[in-house]
Amino acid sequence: MPDDNWKHRSEGMRCMTCVFYVPKMIRSGKKSKGVESALGRCRANAPTMKGYPAVFETDWCGNHKLDENKI
Repeated sequence: MPDDNWKHRSEGMRCMTCVFYVPKMIRSGKKSKGVESALGRCRANAPTMKGYPAVFETDWCGNHKLDENKI
């Protein structure tokens, strides 16, 4: 049986490389600039009453648009 060509199709389509992904900044103090975390927001669609959906940078979806600055 031949290998599945679609097996690792989503490997390069993670939220961390998507143009719609905005990482959450974690602040440790009032004057600190903050550090990016593995959690962020997906801004591919309009926000709901709860805001933009929270996603991990390793998640993926069918709306992925590659951001060449994040590769």
